[in-house]
Amino acid sequence: MAARPARHRLDLTCPLCGHVQSEPALAVSSVCRGCGVNFKIEGGKAVAAPRQASAFTRVRKVEEAEDAPTHLELRAPSVPFQRPAAPVPPPVHPLLRWFVRPPKPRDVSCFECGRQFTAAPGAQSSQCPACGRYVSLRDYEIAERWNGRIHTRGDVVILKSGALTGVPACCHNLTAFGELGAPVECTGALVLHGKGRIPGQVRCRTLRVERGAKVEFAHTVHAEEVILRGQVTGHLHCTGTVTLEKRAVLNGLIQAARVVMNKGARHNGSMEILSPERPAGEDG
Repeated sequence: MAARPARHRLDLTCPLCGHVQSEPALAVSSVCRGCGVNFKIEGGKAVAAPRQASAFTRVRKVEEAEDAPTHLELRAPSVPFQRPAAPVPPPVHPLLRWFVRPPKPRDVSCFECGRQFTAAPGAQSSQCPACGRYVSLRDYEIAERWNGRIHTRGDVVILKSGALTGVPACCHNLTAFGELGAPVECTGALVLHGKGRIPGQVRCRTLRVERGAKVEFAHTVHAEEVILRGQVTGHLHCTGTVTLEKRAVLNGLIQAARVVMNKGARHNGSMEILSPERPAGEDG
């Protein structure tokens, strides 16, 4: 029996570096063990495989062509950056300009030195320009029982379901629909709509007791102006005018520079008209 011939192999030379290596006769391609390049096997010889152009090569060829656009021109045209314009508020009807007013700066007095200064509208706090003390401008809306300290130049509103008792309240304007049972110091107006007894000292610029309210003051009320439309019991000391509107009732002493009683108002008690203070050094 004749011996089976060994499988035929080919000795191939790399077309790039000249390295000689043996490959099976049935192979159609291979990799050079010398330089690592791929090549094809055609007709028993190694033939360099055609190189596929990369994206970078294609761009370079386009750039080298005559009258060809550059790779920057092939992209979408760039637009220079522009900062977006500020939003324009909608126009206001000329007739509404008489009713729509911009917020005004707030007049604030310092707790420490009493210096009057101006704060920006909407500010939550400020600082006294004279002594540098912090001044709170926070507003309070009390809808339940409140026993905390209130020390602000903002406004305080006590709702019908709320109550302020126990501790002094220092603020700008205070409007009470519910219970107020604490000493009060207001640089603005104290407006009372409810019923009850105020056991502490009351100092304010303007005191207003609205119709339907029934208030009793345990201590003397110090104010610059008093306007009564409800029922009040107590001692009023007013450096300005005390006005009793129709159906107002006042039980107690009035000390004021001027008293105005409208028709239908009642006053039960004594009255003392205060004389204006004379400047220092003026002879009596």
